[in-house]
Amino acid sequence: MQKIFLSSKIHRAIITSKNLEYEGSITIDGTLMRAAGIEEGELVQVVNVNNGNRFETYAIKGEENSGIISLNGAAARLGEIGDTVIIMAYAIFDINEPHTPKIVFVDSKNRIKIN
Repeated sequence: MQKIFLSSKIHRAIITSKNLEYEGSITIDGTLMRAAGIEEGELVQVVNVNNGNRFETYAIKGEENSGIISLNGAAARLGEIGDTVIIMAYAIFDINEPHTPKIVFVDSKNRIKIN
C-alpha cells in the first residue's frame, strides 16, 4: 500500500514580499529549495503561522541566497510581509519504505540555520 507522507519542509520562513499581479505561486530562495529538495513547479502546501491560512500552490525558484519568500497572485492575499510560514512538500511512499523528511530550519533572514 502507498500513502502520502511529508517529504520536506522549510520551517518558519518569513514572507519578504507579495505580488498580487503575478499569475500565482510562491517564490522561494533557490538555496532553500535545493536544501529541502523542492523542485521548481512542485506542489507545496503553505501554512501561515500568524493567521492560520493554509493553501497549496507551486514553487518558483528565487535568486540563490536572497532570502526571498514571496507570495504571488491570489496567495498574496493570504499573508503579510513579516508573517511566518511553513512550506511543505509531500511524496508518495510505500508504507514499508523508509522515509525521513528533510527539514530546513531558517533564521529571521531566511538563511539556513546550522544546528
